[in-house]
Amino acid sequence: MASLRLPVRSLRPSSLSVIKSSLRPAPRNLLRQFASSSAVKAAAPATDDLVPNMRGAQRPPTGELRAPVVNPADKYATQSEQLHAYGKYLMSCLPKFIQQYSVWKDELSIYIPPRAVVPVFTFLKNHHAAQFTMIADITAVDFPTRQYRFEVVYNMLSVTYNSRIRVKTYADETSPVPSITPLYDGANWYEREVYDMFGVFFTNHPDLRRIMTDYGFDGHPLRKDFPLTGYTEIRWDEEKKRIVYEPLEMTQAFRNFETGTAAWEQVGPGQDVTPDSFKLPTPKPEDPAPKK
Repeated sequence: MASLRLPVRSLRPSSLSVIKSSLRPAPRNLLRQFASSSAVKAAAPATDDLVPNMRGAQRPPTGELRAPVVNPADKYATQSEQLHAYGKYLMSCLPKFIQQYSVWKDELSIYIPPRAVVPVFTFLKNHHAAQFTMIADITAVDFPTRQYRFEVVYNMLSVTYNSRIRVKTYADETSPVPSITPLYDGANWYEREVYDMFGVFFTNHPDLRRIMTDYGFDGHPLRKDFPLTGYTEIRWDEEKKRIVYEPLEMTQAFRNFETGTAAWEQVGPGQDVTPDSFKLPTPKPEDPAPKK
């Protein structure tokens, strides 16, 4: 189809304005057309008569509760069997290092002595049937009544097989645990945190120092024998223009519950002080003693 081309110079200015106005409609006309379109009418809110009342809708009759789709007793049955088989496989591969294993729901835990930390984690990281290449967390639990009071817990993740495993070992105040920082770079700060909070030493660690508490901090806060209030308190000294540490002032002395002969035996210097406002009034000599 041939197009008609008119020389622009041959047209007068008035005719040009007419052509432009016809090719480009005014915005008012467009808005007016949209306001009267069927789309606006369809989007308009319906009246109350057209909206159904769901309160009056029919409901199924009440009956016995249906059993859940997934029975909690059988939810981890398949995974438990697989984890038991994998735990036996690990013990057969490392009989000198793995002492035992346990399965709870979908969690597999193996227990190893401290001397087996490096060989076991080398196996878990590099073996084709493990591939636990990511260290998710390292923490510890304090059991004061045990011979080795600290239980060091490693949480590992295998991205290849989308599986997790928990490795546990033990230590006390004097027995160290080998560091796995040469194998896992992410274990650096985790081991420093366990050392800071519990006092567990890690041998061959590149920089074993406190990471959460302040310089010169005394004690390890997450031990069971560490008081909840701590031993010192801090405040702003207006004269020195800095924060100062001071001994903690309490109205009750520190007490030891487990190792004492009495229920609460006093430990260290201190004196129990009860505010006068909470003391019972002293009875007069002529008044009878209050009955208990």
